[in-house]
Amino acid sequence: MSQDLMAMLEQAFEESTKLYKERGFQRRVGFGKRPALVSVDLANAWTRPGNPFTCDQEKMDNEIIPGMQKLLKAFRAANLPVIHVTTAYEITDRNASFTDMGLWHNKIPVEVVDLADKELWAIDSRIAPIEGEYTLLKKRASSFHGTELAGILRANDVDTILVTGVTACACVRQTICDGIADGFRPIAVKECIGDRVPGAVAWNLFDIDAKFGDVESVDRCVDYLNTIGHSRS
Repeated sequence: MSQDLMAMLEQAFEESTKLYKERGFQRRVGFGKRPALVSVDLANAWTRPGNPFTCDQEKMDNEIIPGMQKLLKAFRAANLPVIHVTTAYEITDRNASFTDMGLWHNKIPVEVVDLADKELWAIDSRIAPIEGEYTLLKKRASSFHGTELAGILRANDVDTILVTGVTACACVRQTICDGIADGFRPIAVKECIGDRVPGAVAWNLFDIDAKFGDVESVDRCVDYLNTIGHSRS
């Protein structure tokens, strides 16, 4: 992101913060007692180069993947739930009389994540699921919309979701919005959220933090997970 764009965003954040604070926004939802990791669309079509869905590669390789590795290590050490979320479609013909794409294909190139090509929607091997973790296939932006996610979380007594992944302006944001609507405490992990569009991460994290969840650093989240793990031992 260019320095000029960042300067404009920082000015917007400063002015917006004044308004939000005056009106009682930017409150804290806080960490709960039992967290789960919900990792959204960190699959090859988004994390690797060459796909229309490909996100910022510098941030992906140098920040998101290393941050995810830290989080996964902490979640696994504490034996806490991990849900890897991906997206793919079985009927990719826009002219088909029936499709699992709904109307979304009229806006974005969902045909490039064909269910038949598993490599596209497989979770990135650098953060691949291990035994005991769940991979959820979604069809919409939100990881909750039309999926079993909320039921799985409740069945495992989860009250807090640490949300990571891509994109900040769509699937991550929609997951966080639906998460708080369904009664979970959403924590957006700052370094582990990306996008394709310059400035989208910064703006969406600012706005999420004001209205829908708390934005916390990887290190803060790991400290929390370590505390949970010690209390369970």
